[in-house]
Amino acid sequence: MSLKQAPDEVKLAVDLIMLLEQHAIPTQTALAALDIVREDYLRKPRAEQASSG
Repeated sequence: MSLKQAPDEVKLAVDLIMLLEQHAIPTQTALAALDIVREDYLRKPRAEQASSG
């Protein structure tokens, strides 16, 4: 499968990996930052529900 045909999440993951590698971000820093991003995105649906409900 080519990247053009890949699901959006795969395309985004590849872009993020390339960005982190191009900036020589240390592995532990990248993983810690990705944990923060993940937690933020996990909270978003709950915050959106609370504000619309």
